[in-house]
Amino acid sequence: MESLGEALRSWKSSPRVGDLDNLTRRVLTDPLVLDIRRRYPEVDERTWRINLNKLYQYAKEDRSCKNCPGLDRCPNDMQGHYTSITCAEQNGKWQVFDQKTPCARWQAHEHQEQVRRRITSLSSNVDLDVDSYEAEQMLDLDGEREDAVLQLLAYVNRTRTEGLQKKGLYLMGSFGTGKTYMAAYLLHKLAKEGKTGVIVYMPDFVEDAKALMMEPQKLKETMTLMKETDLLVFDDIGAENLSPWVRDHVIGAILNHRMNRKPTFYTSNHDLESLERHFSFTHKEGEELHKGQRLMDRIRPFVDIVHVRGRNQRG
Repeated sequence: MESLGEALRSWKSSPRVGDLDNLTRRVLTDPLVLDIRRRYPEVDERTWRINLNKLYQYAKEDRSCKNCPGLDRCPNDMQGHYTSITCAEQNGKWQVFDQKTPCARWQAHEHQEQVRRRITSLSSNVDLDVDSYEAEQMLDLDGEREDAVLQLLAYVNRTRTEGLQKKGLYLMGSFGTGKTYMAAYLLHKLAKEGKTGVIVYMPDFVEDAKALMMEPQKLKETMTLMKETDLLVFDDIGAENLSPWVRDHVIGAILNHRMNRKPTFYTSNHDLESLERHFSFTHKEGEELHKGQRLMDRIRPFVDIVHVRGRNQRG
């Protein structure tokens, strides 16, 4: 952004341009500046003149905003902000104040950034940077999942009006029917309401958790994040290669902390009975029915089942 001083230097170097008085007159008679002067008739001429730089900046940035080239190419001093002018009387004298005010584009950008910051992806390739999660898209792609989408929307609305629920949702269906998309939709919509969320792709997370056995502090921080977030999604649960330690001391500890406090959500190709059988067997310890049942006691009572029907969208 060209300052008043830079403008003055360029004017003086040009044989067609006059002196400081000419520049001052142009700034003070600018239609935008005249409008401000009419709003504050109490401010004398001398005060306006000694604040010439603020007025120049105000008029220049106002015109930049009217011809906005987009946030990425904002020409103003501070990206996404324009100079606003106010006047007030202090100790019997009128003062001119300028401040940087965020524009509508910057406010929308910041809102989107806040939403993104509220959602964390662990061991997941879900695209959380694209705000394209729309109910119409979920319905239009496959009408067979209408009931599931309506259940999801009802849950989102209930949380908006009543606050965090004690129970989450168990999105159950075949491959490629949009379960992960639906879970991400829920996170995005509730993040806009100020809720935090974590989505975890279980097959990769379980392997990552095994590796973190040698980094106890990092493992503790990861588990604390999952315990304390408002909304936790275990994506594709039942597809992981479980070890007894991950099942009992990681997943079990997280669910034990969250039950009756904060909702946990699941996407899975398994029904609950099949998931219990999955949790009851590990390659290291073989079948341990009571271990699977104990984990399911932290899942089954705290979810509503959502059957996600439809065709495989992955082709």
